[in-house]
Amino acid sequence: MTEACIVGWAHSPFGKLDDPDIESLIGRVAGAAIADAGLEPHDVEATFLSLFNNGFSNQDFPASLVLQHVPELRFTPITRYENACASGSAAIHGARDFLLAGRGRFALVIGVEKMTSTPGKEVGDILLKASYQKEEADIPAGFAGVFGRIAEKYFQRYGDQSDALAAIAAKNHKNGVDNPYAQMRKDFGYDFCRNVSEKNPYVAPPLKRTDCSLVSDGAAALIMTDEATAKAMGKAVRFKAAVQVNDFLPISKRDITQFEGAAHAWAKALRAADMKLEDLSFVETHDCFTIAELLEYEAMGLTAPGQGARAILEGWTAKDGRLPINRSGGLKAKGHPIGATGVSMHVITAMQLTGEAGDMQLPKADVAGVFNMGGAAVANYVSILEPAR
Repeated sequence: MTEACIVGWAHSPFGKLDDPDIESLIGRVAGAAIADAGLEPHDVEATFLSLFNNGFSNQDFPASLVLQHVPELRFTPITRYENACASGSAAIHGARDFLLAGRGRFALVIGVEKMTSTPGKEVGDILLKASYQKEEADIPAGFAGVFGRIAEKYFQRYGDQSDALAAIAAKNHKNGVDNPYAQMRKDFGYDFCRNVSEKNPYVAPPLKRTDCSLVSDGAAALIMTDEATAKAMGKAVRFKAAVQVNDFLPISKRDITQFEGAAHAWAKALRAADMKLEDLSFVETHDCFTIAELLEYEAMGLTAPGQGARAILEGWTAKDGRLPINRSGGLKAKGHPIGATGVSMHVITAMQLTGEAGDMQLPKADVAGVFNMGGAAVANYVSILEPAR
C-alpha cells in the first residue's frame, strides 16, 4: 500500500519570541514549508493546523488565520486539530488520512502556540486542564504537580531515581546546544541538574526546575504528499507506521508508574513497521518532564519496568549510545509550545533522516521513532519514519 511522505518543512526558533500572537507565528512557517518542498501555494489542497490554546490565545477558531499569510489557500479546506500536547501529531495523522484516502496530493501541516504572554500562574492552570478536572484540578503546581505525583509513586515503588532524572536533564540540555531552534542552548551539566539550588529549586517534589520543560512560543510546519509523488521530489521521508492509542484520562484508573497507552502504541507501531526497537537509529520522545522520558524508555521496551534508569546512567540514550534519544534537546531544552511540539518532533526527525540536521546530525540515521503524547500518557502517538527510496 502506498504511504504518506514528508517532503518539506519549516521551523521557527522556540522561546520567548517577539511575535505578538499565533497569527504572526503561523506566518513564520506556512509559506516557508511550501517553498522548502519546491511547491507553489496553489499546489496545497488541504491544511491541518495544530493549536492547544485553551486560554493562551484570545483568538480561538484559528484555522483560517493561515490565509492571512497564504491567501492562495482561500477556498481550500483548513481544519484545526487539538489533542492536548499531542495536537501536532493529531494534525499529522489527519493529513496522512487525507492523502491515503486519495482526496488530494499535497497537504500542509502547521503547529503553533504562543505561551509566554500568559502570566505564570495562568500557564499552570491552563495546562492542568489537560488532566481530569473532577479529581485532579486542585493538584498544586499545575501539570508539574501531576508528574510530581507520578515521580513520587515511581520512587516509592522502585527507589529514588533522582540521579537518573538529573542525567536525563543534563543529556537533553547538552544536546540542545547543537539545536539552532532550541529555547535553551546551555549545557548545565549533571551536578547542577542533580542538586537543589536557588537557580534550580523544587517545582513539584521530587521534580526540580531542570526536570520540567519550558514555557515557549513557536511554530513548525511540514508538507506531506503520497509516496509516488514524493519519490520524484528533492527529498522525502516515508511513514513506515503511524499509530494512535488513547488511555483513561483519570490517573486514578491506571497504574501511573507505567505508561501503558504508550507501550501499546509502541508495540502496534513496531508491529506495523515489521521492526524491533533495536532496528531504530534514534528516537525523539516527549520529555515534558524528565520522569516522562524515564517511563518512556520502559514503554518503548528499551528496559523492563522499573529499570529505565539503566538506559540513561549507562549511556544507552546518549548521542553516541545504542539508541540516541532526543538529539534535538527534546522538549526539555528545545522548548514546548504545546500545539507546535508534535510537528516540531517530526520536522527534526525528517531533518536527521535526510542529512539536514546540521550540528545535530547523527552519523547513523536510517530509521527513526517519534513518540508524542497528550496529557499524562492519555493520547499516545508513535510514528516510525525512514527516507523514501
